Amino acid sequence: MERSKSEMKSLVKDSRRSCYMLDSLAAGGHHPGILPRSLRKSNSCSTIYIDDSTVSQPHLKNTIKCISLAIYYHILNRKNRGHERLMEIFEERLHPIFRDPIPPEQMTRDPDHRNIYRFVRNLFSSAQLTAECAIITLVYIERLLNYAEMDLCPSNWRRVVLGSIMLASKVWDDQAVWNVDYCQILKDTNVDDMNELERRFLECLDFNIEVPSSVYAKYYFDLRTLALANDLQLPVHPLYKERAKKLEDKSLRKSKFGQFNGIKR
Repeated sequence: MERSKSEMKSLVKDSRRSCYMLDSLAAGGHHPGILPRSLRKSNSCSTIYIDDSTVSQPHLKNTIKCISLAIYYHILNRKNRGHERLMEIFEERLHPIFRDPIPPEQMTRDPDHRNIYRFVRNLFSSAQLTAECAIITLVYIERLLNYAEMDLCPSNWRRVVLGSIMLASKVWDDQAVWNVDYCQILKDTNVDDMNELERRFLECLDFNIEVPSSVYAKYYFDLRTLALANDLQLPVHPLYKERAKKLEDKSLRKSKFGQFNGIKR
């Protein structure tokens, strides 16, 4: 999945131009490889393209793939392998989310990227979450690892991802998915565990759930580079200034008032 430095430089250079090429012949063009001017989709430093589609459309699918890749690389490249920094609330060995016991070797062996993708996709599909929510999920995961000084590893990644998705869905979506709804998705979990997971996640973040538009943009372009490196198609719907401000205001407002299960600072 890795590319050589020269290939990556070429990919980054291409991403700055950000021309999404269509088949010119299928579009009615007369010269192969040359697009009509009206079909060109260019990017600039003042425009962010994100997905605003439903869960069934491919751009959201590829966004989730990129998030899954980022989680996979966090697990694969952890620095304290064999001596991981852990927190009890995120340990699946102590707080299982599946009734069937997980073989001990799975708690020490790095998960396959496809397993991570299937877990994340199931949550997003069942809860009908958006691509924006996926990006915020990664923001919160990396913020947790930094604030709590812990490592993402085979024994905790599912609960970390689950806690991050619960927060992200409440920050972004106007009609948030309640914790009890996740118990319907993961039928072996219970509401008390979900509430405690959310509470501890928030405490680890010091209730800092604000996502400024600048942070969102940074994560978007990082994921965009990851997508290009793994031959994933990118969305082409623009994030307008009003929507960026909406995201920032939402996260700031909910961070200020701690609107999560009655939890207050």
